[in-house]
Order: sequence, then C-alpha cells, then structure tokens
Amino acid sequence: MDGSMNEDWQENARMIVESARAVVPADGALDRVRKARFDGAGFDRAVMQQAAELGWPLMWIGEEAGGLGLGLRETCALMEVLGRGLVPEPVLSTMMAGALLQEALPETVMTGEAVILTAWQDVTGALDWQGGAKGDLLIGTKVNLRGAVEADLFAIVTDAGLAVVPRSAEGLTIETAETLDGGTMDHLHMTGVAADFLPCARVEAVLQDATLAHSAYLLGLADRALEITLDYLRVRKQFDRPIGSFQSLQHRATEMKIQLELTRAAIAATARRFDTGADAATRAAGAARCKLRAAELAMLVAREAVQMHGAMGITDEADIGLFVRKAMTEANLFGSPRQQRRMLATRLVQEEAA
Repeated sequence: MDGSMNEDWQENARMIVESARAVVPADGALDRVRKARFDGAGFDRAVMQQAAELGWPLMWIGEEAGGLGLGLRETCALMEVLGRGLVPEPVLSTMMAGALLQEALPETVMTGEAVILTAWQDVTGALDWQGGAKGDLLIGTKVNLRGAVEADLFAIVTDAGLAVVPRSAEGLTIETAETLDGGTMDHLHMTGVAADFLPCARVEAVLQDATLAHSAYLLGLADRALEITLDYLRVRKQFDRPIGSFQSLQHRATEMKIQLELTRAAIAATARRFDTGADAATRAAGAARCKLRAAELAMLVAREAVQMHGAMGITDEADIGLFVRKAMTEANLFGSPRQQRRMLATRLVQEEAA
C-alpha cells in the first residue's frame, strides 16, 4: 500500500470518529445509556435514525451504490468509539444487512427510514447460519438478535439465500429476554414464513467482517473501563495512600494495559489485511484470533475492575458496573472464546495434515 492510500483511510477514520461524537459524548457521560436500559428493546430509535443520517449502515456499501465504500480499518475505528460509549444500538447488525443486501439487490438503497437487522445464527454456542429455509418458506429459529422487537425488517440468512421479511410477517414471532446490560437478546421463531430467497454468496465474508468489528467494540469497552479503574486507583486511599501506589495493584493494571495494547495491535493488523485483499483462510483465522483476544480482554478488565473498585464496582450507580454488565453480555457474541479456540485448533490440525 502506498502512502497516499494509507493517508486516505486515516483521514476517513478520523472523520468517522468525529461523527460518532453525535452519539458518544466526548466527556464519556453515560446518561443516555442509563436511560435507555430496560426500556423496550433497550435502545433509542432516534439514535438509529441519526446513525443512518451519518451513513454508518452504508459503510460497507460501495460508493457506486450510494454507500460510503469504507473498509474495516474505518469500521473498527468507529466500533471502538461506540464500545467506549457502551452504545446499545444495533449499528453493526445494520451494517451487515447493508452489505448482504448490496450483493443480493445491488440497486437497493438503504435510507435509514427502517431499522433492518441481520438474523444469521442458528443455535447459541455455534456459528452455524445455514438453517431456516425449507422450500420457499422460512422455518426454524434464528437466535441472539439485539433489539429485534424494535426492528422493522429482518435480513434472514439461510443456505437457500437471503430473505428480507417485515417484523409483522405471518408466521414470525419474537421471543425476547432482558439481558444484564438492560437490553434484550431475542430469538426469531419462523413457522412457515413466505419468503423470496435472494442469492448471497458472501455470507462468510460478511460474518468475518462483523466479527472483527465486534472485536473492536469490545476493545473500546475494555479501554474505557480500564481508564475508569485507573482513575479510581489514583483517588481511592487506604492507609493514607492512594491504592494505586500499591505494587500488587500496579502489576495487575500493567498486565491489563499490555493485553489491551496487544489486542489493539492485532485488530489493527487484521483490519489492514482485510482491506488489502487477504484470502479466505487468512480472514477466518484473523477474525477468530481477534475475537478471542478481545473477548478475553473484556472479561479480564471486567473482573479486575470489580476487584479494584471493591463492592461499589457492582452497584448500579457506579459507571464501572455498566461496563462489567456490558462485557458479560457482549463477550460471547460472534463466537465465545471457547468456540474461537476450537476453530483455530481445528485449522491448525488441518494445516499440519495438509
């Protein structure tokens, strides 16, 4: 890559991050996030409209189709900011829908007037997406959608192709459950939903893009949670000394910082590979490694933050408690650490046998 191309993506990322300030306050205030919890889907439709006006759902759609035509480096920059702000809106799901629809219906233009979410996962604890189609009907379940009760449309991924159906479609019901962070985790149950299936060959690639982007969200979450924890260590005193001066806590904080920077570097390098034409095998391994690192990082920082804050770390009034709950809710999406390890181990065995 030449210097001008490198400069272009950096300038694009800078502008995208600046646009995120419309949703994520620069001072880190979480008032809006607190208010949205346990209120319907747990997110604000007005913010989704604002995100659409900023072009976020169009990031992976080519400029020739009315999109922004941006890559994973810009996407990860945005998702990191959204993670720092604990943004509950399903922005990533709409990006996935946009990318899938562009392939299936190139003439489609996403205006943002409707919230469209991607329904791909067949079973919790697995990364299968091929189920859901029988003949010309949708039959089965898609799991782990965030905020489905407020969606207008679903882009449903199956081995027969992509089906776009409204929330009100006959035969489609939504099972919803509240999550620790105040949002919902929803399942779509489909009992003979009439659908037209559109060809869509890039499902795996879009899922890999989304996995990497979600890793960046977890990175942002962990980064901000660590900042809050370090600030607390500087002001909380014991034996007339800031507890941050205790060597044992310094060692633990240093370990978190090291793991955070390693994760940041891994995501940046992988996003660059994605943007510069990595092959399918490299993409799959890169997405899995980043998701593994990011999920383990988020949970490490969450555990240590609670320990270092003491009992107040799990109270609802403390901001750090919101980060802990979000980490617990988000860490296993797009594949838990166990799933990612299994995937990487299987790939290693296959490569050694080849």
